[in-house]
Amino acid sequence: MSPGEIRRTERWLASARVFLAISSLVAIWMDPGEIRYSIWAFGLVAFYIAQGMIIIIFLRRRQQSTTSFRVLVHTADIIWPVVISVFATGESNPFFLFFVFVLAAAAYRWGLWETVGTAGAEVLLLWVESFVLRWGFFAPSLQLHATYFEPKALFMRSVYLIVMGFLLGYLAEQQKQLRAEKVVIARTLGRARVEAGVSGTIQDISDELLSMYGARHLLIASQEVNSYRVFVVELLRDQGTSFRWLEPSAHDRETYLHDSPASACYAERNGSGPEHFFVLALDQEGTRIQNPSGGFLERLGQKYEFHKVIAVSFAFAQEWRGRVFLLDPTLTNETEEELHFLQELVRQVGPAVYNVLLLRRLRRRAGALERARFARELHDGAVQSLIAVEMQVDVLRRQSAGKPEVVPEELGRIQGLLREEVLKLRELMQQMKTLDVDAKRLLAVITDIVERFQRETGISARFLSDVDELDMPQPVCRELARIVQEALVNVRKHSRAHQVRVYLGSENGSWKVEIDDDGRGFPFAGRLSQNELDSIGKGPVVIKERVRLIEGELTIESNPGRGSRLEITVPQRQGVTHG
Repeated sequence: MSPGEIRRTERWLASARVFLAISSLVAIWMDPGEIRYSIWAFGLVAFYIAQGMIIIIFLRRRQQSTTSFRVLVHTADIIWPVVISVFATGESNPFFLFFVFVLAAAAYRWGLWETVGTAGAEVLLLWVESFVLRWGFFAPSLQLHATYFEPKALFMRSVYLIVMGFLLGYLAEQQKQLRAEKVVIARTLGRARVEAGVSGTIQDISDELLSMYGARHLLIASQEVNSYRVFVVELLRDQGTSFRWLEPSAHDRETYLHDSPASACYAERNGSGPEHFFVLALDQEGTRIQNPSGGFLERLGQKYEFHKVIAVSFAFAQEWRGRVFLLDPTLTNETEEELHFLQELVRQVGPAVYNVLLLRRLRRRAGALERARFARELHDGAVQSLIAVEMQVDVLRRQSAGKPEVVPEELGRIQGLLREEVLKLRELMQQMKTLDVDAKRLLAVITDIVERFQRETGISARFLSDVDELDMPQPVCRELARIVQEALVNVRKHSRAHQVRVYLGSENGSWKVEIDDDGRGFPFAGRLSQNELDSIGKGPVVIKERVRLIEGELTIESNPGRGSRLEITVPQRQGVTHG
């Protein structure tokens, strides 16, 4: 357990300790018939409550619980029920729950053998206490109950404690095993990262499996369902980790991916030939297969040298299937349980690896689409314009000898065209660039966009904001910056404006962005909402889509010939999670 988990565990045990002591105090106050020397009993229980409260305060003030502290507290918990049991004079011990509590605490803190050791220590202390009280100095004065410390009764209590110690310890050990398996699965799932790629993810997960089982060799064989090609990757652990893809032959499909009802199997060689493999196999449902065949392992054994092997099958949707082999692994648990765990591990990790594969495909396709769009933009924009400029330069060259007076005017027009194309190329490059912006950087990014717009176009532009700190999700920040960028591109292309104002603020529980200019306006008059714009087919399409992506609302106010205003409102703390 981590230090934080240990600290919380000790807090829970401390609270349970105080609750148990208070319950015992109330019980002996209501029915003290089984208690001798009740003043001493009350005093000891009150002391125990105070001790528990001190431990709670100590744990709240300290950030971690040390091993020595836990051992000290546990030792006191072992001694306590032995001491308090002196005051139980009847056959039924009202303080037996304290013995149960210390066993439960040992199981909760540690595991099986620590709990059994705690039970043994309690039994030993009870027998020592019995000897001292029956034959020692205190025996005449205490007037003990005749049967409470007799060997027969004490023997039965000892058996109860040992059995309960084994039971609680075993349950705790199994619970911790389940938790450890979940931790391993979570850690392995964490190795599936899109940025690492498919090969990097497979290598990381394979390295995790090699370390987990101490195997010297790992093989992963896979086949695309719609083809017969087999892919094999191996990982060797010999003075470091070596990861490489193999070139399988046409016959390797039968070696690695032989059809078998076994979803997971363990095999151990005890001779030569398929009949000399001891095989334990589980089907898809985790049920043990009777008399499984080891024939395909013989083919694997001819290709690789091993004494033991574990094989687990996997499938990715209806697209890929394959098998993982661990050669000469070291098993720490029962073999069948290990196979069940590996089946569960592959079932949970497999979809994560497949998601990495799909995301990489989507990224490649998105990149291809973006490159195609970029090529179309260049072809329809810059390339066509440059061809036109080249033709005009050629015409101008032909006319320059006969009509020299038209040269300056034509050169000025061509220069304007070139400037326009430079601006278009820059805007296209800005759109292609990844925009990494969060709440801390949004104001600075918008300021830079507005200043660059003014510098490159000559249109007077300013950015205003009445907020100093933003608490805005990153996807919203990114889309708002893109909206401002797209709106300014539209202003340059269509508005013929002389002044532009960009505003970002907070109003009525929403973020508000405004972009207004003094240009020509939109081809309609009035103030329209996003639904109204959609119904008449007006408004900037790209901006409307970006506003929908962040669940915002777009309003456009247009005065033809006198300018326009775009208003975007986005509800705050909406938990936007769009990528």
